[in-house]
Amino acid sequence: MSIALHPRGVFCAALTPVTADLSPDHDRFTKHCHRLLQDGCDGIALLGTTGEANSFSTAERQGLLEAAVASGIAPESLLPGTGVAALTETVALTRHALSLGVTTVVMLPPFYYKGVSDDGVFASYAEVVERVGDPRLRVVLYHIPQFSAVPITFPVIERLRERFPGTFTGIKDSAGEISHMEALVERFPGLAVLAGADPLMLPLLRRGGAGCITATSNLVASDLAFVFRHFADESRAAAVEAAQARVVAARNQASRFAQMASLKTLLAARLNDEGWTRMRPPMLPLLPDEATALLAG
Repeated sequence: MSIALHPRGVFCAALTPVTADLSPDHDRFTKHCHRLLQDGCDGIALLGTTGEANSFSTAERQGLLEAAVASGIAPESLLPGTGVAALTETVALTRHALSLGVTTVVMLPPFYYKGVSDDGVFASYAEVVERVGDPRLRVVLYHIPQFSAVPITFPVIERLRERFPGTFTGIKDSAGEISHMEALVERFPGLAVLAGADPLMLPLLRRGGAGCITATSNLVASDLAFVFRHFADESRAAAVEAAQARVVAARNQASRFAQMASLKTLLAARLNDEGWTRMRPPMLPLLPDEATALLAG
């Protein structure tokens, strides 16, 4: 019997455009989200690493989510990042999402203090869930230890799923190790394991994974969606491999220089909209010679 996974599909780790005064650009953002959905994304994972989330205040993050919902995007298609360093702000962001009808969030562990024990990570997540106190809440854990320096270990996942049945339904694994993702699938039936790197979605799907939350989907959403929908169809094997090759090529191109700046540069060129190249410090746009080399490639 197959196990229904939630969430399942291709979710874009959406870029966040900013205006000339470096405020979140709601108009550009919502138009981009609608394009991504039209290109085949199953949803939008906004305000993550690729979305420069930790450069924005609680109010700015809430405003961007409100704009997405107001633009007509179904709340069930949105996976906002709500995990921040302060527990009370994580609670506030999560409650705010629920108030808009958005029930699935992506949640980082507390990430400033290093050497945090498993007990500390568990206590942080447990306190958030208990303070939010809403049975609708679904949490996708965000494992990205190379940024957070706080891994989400298997014992922590096991304890959370035992303590809060039905709440912790997925994990975004951005550590970049397919073996770790495969082990998650094996260890936790029913947990939606989502690849955080575009090229790894296909091998993960073949081992029972649920899809991806990835950065390069800002550019190749249609190819990722095709791979997701047809990876098991032998009659389309050649087309799947061709789409996968384009995904890998796009990921490699976007990783030549700073990834977020590169993705914004490539999207700006595609849309003929220089406004997309802006970033909020400390993140900076590509240098002119880098942009030229990237676009030439």
